[in-house]
Amino acid sequence: MTEDIKGSPHERGSQWYDGEAGPLVRPYAMTGGRTKPGPTGVRFDLIALVTLDPGAPHLDDDPALGPEHRALIDLCRIETQSVAELAAGADLPVGVVRVLLGDLLELGRVTVSRPVPPTQLPDERILREVIDGLRAL
Repeated sequence: MTEDIKGSPHERGSQWYDGEAGPLVRPYAMTGGRTKPGPTGVRFDLIALVTLDPGAPHLDDDPALGPEHRALIDLCRIETQSVAELAAGADLPVGVVRVLLGDLLELGRVTVSRPVPPTQLPDERILREVIDGLRAL
């Protein structure tokens, strides 16, 4: 038997790493065993931008929302962030964040805007012509 900081006994091999780490929660426990976002079919790119939907109902007391969902909502309250930034800010694996964002998207709490694909960006030649035209003014 070992004791944690507060003095409560734990058996050898329990979930505690040390007093500061707290209990170990496996990623599949946070997502309910899911590895992909819900039936929305949305693919969350690392650079996809996530915004808290201002018109969304307040679901802070929703029992379906876990602490990880709430952490993502709190990060989005500050400013629009990419999926990668949310994963870093919440200290969660990107795969977990994608699943949790799928939940929040289904609940109408967040909106996701995808980056513009490179094939739809203007050609560099056109941009240079615009710059040259503006300089000529």
